[in-house]
Amino acid sequence: MYEYLTGVVSIVAPQYIVIDVNGVGYKLLVANPYRFNEDPQKQVRVYVYQAVRDDDISLFGFNDQDEKQLFMQLINVSGIGPKSALAILANPDHQGLIDAIANNNVGYLTKFPGIGKKTASQIVLDLEDKITAVATTGPLFAGADEEAAGENPALADALAALKALGYKERDVKKVKKHLQGKQKTTDEYLRSALRLLN
Repeated sequence: MYEYLTGVVSIVAPQYIVIDVNGVGYKLLVANPYRFNEDPQKQVRVYVYQAVRDDDISLFGFNDQDEKQLFMQLINVSGIGPKSALAILANPDHQGLIDAIANNNVGYLTKFPGIGKKTASQIVLDLEDKITAVATTGPLFAGADEEAAGENPALADALAALKALGYKERDVKKVKKHLQGKQKTTDEYLRSALRLLN
């Protein structure tokens, strides 16, 4: 139904953003909400997928059409739902994901939350011939330092986003130790954390 929305991001939370389009706020579940936190007055275009279930209608947002296309292929795999697909897409290295699928690298895929060997094998089986057709523009997120300040709101938000993506508490705690040090934005913390986890 929706292809994209253009407006101002009014709310950024660990699991979602709200984009204000002419006074109407659309809640979009996204892989990395803090990527949209750069300029609160800037108009952004977010590509959208609408998921309809018996008890829920949700909108999922994407930075570009390539990310949306990759998401669409992932949710067509048996055992992968929209939230699992988002957790996979939160990894900054989309080319690495595509290479892992094309090269039958099940070990790489099992690093994502909720993805066991059986599901990873299913991803490879279903997508190995299709995934190379996905045009990619490289990593969605630029590099970031792996140090961050102790207890601060930006770090807390990044850790909450990891939990929202399905990472286990013990993994989040391990990553937190590596992120303490310098002051960073939430987006930078999250990028670094995802690199450490994957």
